[in-house]
Amino acid sequence: MVDIYNGVIYNSGNFSQVADAISIEVALSIAVNGVPFTVTMQTPGNEIELARGLLYTENIFTEPSIFPEVEIVSRNQEGYITALNMVVDSRYIIKDFANTRNVISASSCGICGKIELDEFHGIKINVSEKLEADLIPKMFEQISRGQSDFKQSGGTHAAGAFDIDGHMLTMQEDIGRHNAVDKVIGYLIINRLLSEAKCITVSGRISFEIVNKTRLARIPFLAAVSAPSSLAIENAEEAGITLMAFCRNTKFTIYSNPQNVAMGNESFVSGKIKTKLQDVE
Repeated sequence: MVDIYNGVIYNSGNFSQVADAISIEVALSIAVNGVPFTVTMQTPGNEIELARGLLYTENIFTEPSIFPEVEIVSRNQEGYITALNMVVDSRYIIKDFANTRNVISASSCGICGKIELDEFHGIKINVSEKLEADLIPKMFEQISRGQSDFKQSGGTHAAGAFDIDGHMLTMQEDIGRHNAVDKVIGYLIINRLLSEAKCITVSGRISFEIVNKTRLARIPFLAAVSAPSSLAIENAEEAGITLMAFCRNTKFTIYSNPQNVAMGNESFVSGKIKTKLQDVE
């Protein structure tokens, strides 16, 4: 979702006016049973999916068969939702959430505002099917074709979910990478597709928090256009997730659990190399 803004371009000593499509960013306040949970900066649209996915990936409300009532609390002058309340039976709330975030959550940072770092060492994903390597570029082609906001503004991220045969289950755009992933997971839960999802794709880099969201959703493959962090790789390795990064054109790099990608008879090892880069002459 975009708006048009005027700007002035400078190019080699010359100035000219331009009207550019800019991604819309709106603050969304999310409460659970009337108790404030967080305020996240997000792209308007799919707010219910975002809230549902965020509660799931924050390990607060993870029962996929229960559909909470959603109350739209407020909208701004443009009609965009600015506050909503999720009504959840207290029996299904896993942990106290009132003090888990103490500032506004930035859309680009899934752990910003948290007062503790969530780790889910008990969740280990068992992979029963191998993913064909040539499906990865095709997944990103499908995502690229669907990125209408990005094509207009260049200012949004996209996340997608695919089944083991590379069929796209959903694609969501947002100004933040983490929001896009939460919208995808929320969509899968609401539409009862979570068990069919085998791969999540992300248009940016892979952080520890995005691996955590994938881990909680029990999705065994995670692929991104850009780089992973070291903690993301280690988290994915432990979780049983196959993490693929630098997915561009027909190339990508597998950083964890490469045995889950169909490679014929080849056998490769992933993981941390003990020698530090600065020690290599």
